[in-house]
Amino acid sequence: MKIKFLFVAIILFTISAGTASAQSRQRAVNQHHRIRQGVKSGEITAAERANIARKEKEVRQDTREARADGTVTRQERREIRRDQNRASRTIYRKKHNARDRN
Repeated sequence: MKIKFLFVAIILFTISAGTASAQSRQRAVNQHHRIRQGVKSGEITAAERANIARKEKEVRQDTREARADGTVTRQERREIRRDQNRASRTIYRKKHNARDRN
């Protein structure tokens, strides 16, 4: 019984780890589309785009560092999620401020 429980727990952990990584990638793709749309519409200026790109680079670097040892801990996931939230907030604020390219 214990072996069966352990086997099920391992499978569930593997599935949840895989979906978390996929969700993180999808979130990055969605944010990239938001940035492109903002640049295309003129809501985001070149300087704002550079600022957003710097924040996105930090998120990617943190993700790479977390994966470097082969295991992304709960604390590392929390930090990556927090950085992604901050980047998302920055995108929103840059798109909705009074500055535009036009």
